[in-house]
Amino acid sequence: MKRLNNILLLFSCIALMTWWFLSCKRNVPPREDISPPLTTGTDTVADPDTIVVDSRLTFQEAIAGTKAPDEILDQLVLIDVVYRSTDLKVHQGQILTNKKIEEDIREIFTFMLENNFVVEKAIPVVAYDWNDSLSMADNNSYSFCYRNISYSKHAKGLAIDINPRLNPLRWKNENRPNQPVGAVRDTTVNGTLYPGHVVVEEFKRRGFRWGHTFSKYYDDHHFEKQ
Repeated sequence: MKRLNNILLLFSCIALMTWWFLSCKRNVPPREDISPPLTTGTDTVADPDTIVVDSRLTFQEAIAGTKAPDEILDQLVLIDVVYRSTDLKVHQGQILTNKKIEEDIREIFTFMLENNFVVEKAIPVVAYDWNDSLSMADNNSYSFCYRNISYSKHAKGLAIDINPRLNPLRWKNENRPNQPVGAVRDTTVNGTLYPGHVVVEEFKRRGFRWGHTFSKYYDDHHFEKQ
């Protein structure tokens, strides 16, 4: 009889332990695999799933139809950049630029994002059929656009225009319309550049010349490097 009681006690203990284990297992929440959020190195910017993609071209797509010779095309690189657009959402675009200023452009876009400076869009000019006037009118930021190589740094991708419609070219001594036509400069609008602005100072610190200093006009959207 005593042996039977011991056996019954053993089975009761086993049943109790089994019930406890299954109860605990049911109460443990399932593990989720969560991708880390995109960061700029200091502050969290956005989850990759929430980024609005403005441009996702291949290099061959980005240079399609250009009249630039191979000796110039060999100097170019297509880079992805992230920025806060006018809708205040984080966007991903692309800049086709010269390899000599690739790191500068990458780091300046990071700097602009960290300082909450708005960039409306950054799309290679191929999307505008290589018409930089259309690109500027659309407030598109870009670097490479092949044209008169004798005077334009854009022809080698050694210049970049930032928010051209917010920072129009304005003539100093001639009564001529702003470029792009109809653009109005308002320094209270985020994305507008002016002397002493942190983005202007960052470009200058890296050796870029600002178009505001040109002799005939204020080209405030333009930065170039030798």
